Amino acid sequence: MKNKYLWGGSIIGVVLVLDQLSKYLIETRVRLYEIITVIPGFFNITHVRNKGAAFSLFAGAPGAFRSVFFISVSLVAIGVIAVLIKKTRERLLVVSFSLIASGAVGNLIDRVRYGEVVDFIQWYIESWYWPSFNVADSAISIGVCLLAIDMLFRKSPPEEGNSKSQMTNPK
Repeated sequence: MKNKYLWGGSIIGVVLVLDQLSKYLIETRVRLYEIITVIPGFFNITHVRNKGAAFSLFAGAPGAFRSVFFISVSLVAIGVIAVLIKKTRERLLVVSFSLIASGAVGNLIDRVRYGEVVDFIQWYIESWYWPSFNVADSAISIGVCLLAIDMLFRKSPPEEGNSKSQMTNPK
């Protein structure tokens, strides 16, 4: 794929700008725990902080452990994704890995700055609430979905030595 670094870098740049800008706007205009109803019974903007990972995993762990753990895991994940981007030639995979990397970097910035992540998007139906999330989390989720689509629907190339023409035995 030509220009994969341009594609990947552009995606990462756009997502990081959107993520950090949206978090800045929430931090400066919405008080912590304030809820702004956007669509009643369905969607709120709310300023919350997540000390843990997805679904507040490890939120109750000691602060020093959380910081070291999440920053280390983020750095390793970003490194692995960089290698995967370098090795791939498929556009869908470059987009997928770039989305995942940008989300990881966006949340890593929050962890380094605050020791927690700024979340503000809240979807719900009546009394059922999806955990609050942010633009970085959305990018990671979309990237993982694209990766799953690629894995499920990619046509694998025929293995060497197993093509029909090689399997027939001419007399």
